[in-house]
Amino acid sequence: MAELSTMARPYAKAAFEHALASSALAEWSTMLATAAAVSSSEAVEKLLSSPSKTTDEQAQSFIEVCGDALNAGGQNFIRILAENKRLSLLPLISELFEAQKAIQEQTVDVELTTALALDPESEKRLAEKLREKLKREIKIHNQVDPKLLGGVVVRAGDLVIDGSVRGRLAKLAEALTS
Repeated sequence: MAELSTMARPYAKAAFEHALASSALAEWSTMLATAAAVSSSEAVEKLLSSPSKTTDEQAQSFIEVCGDALNAGGQNFIRILAENKRLSLLPLISELFEAQKAIQEQTVDVELTTALALDPESEKRLAEKLREKLKREIKIHNQVDPKLLGGVVVRAGDLVIDGSVRGRLAKLAEALTS
């Protein structure tokens, strides 16, 4: 996996720098997400691995599948990736682009897992506290998992805060057995 990341990084960086210079981070984010989804489809994977298609034909077919989702810059990016036989890296390129975009915009995606759905006021208070702690804008994604029994588990990048009843019981059991 590290090798794929090493190959994808320069393309993600180039796309990010171009998008930043042209003030089009959101547009490029959408284009790369669409292209990544297209490249992950089984039919497109067969097309990309077909030895009977030239890289120009692969790029053109890929661009046609994406339709209006790609602007001229996005189409050129796809052609460059096809020329260098890197279209299969699009999901990783998109992921790396999003990471750079989050750093630039000082945002972080936070995954909240709760036993019961949070009311909007509780979610807002939690987002404010996390914003203070992480010093970034917060994008919250909620999940409900009744197995937690109660409380909340917060995941923000590498940071995990387990405030669930299940987690606390597991810590208590570990302390009692050691």
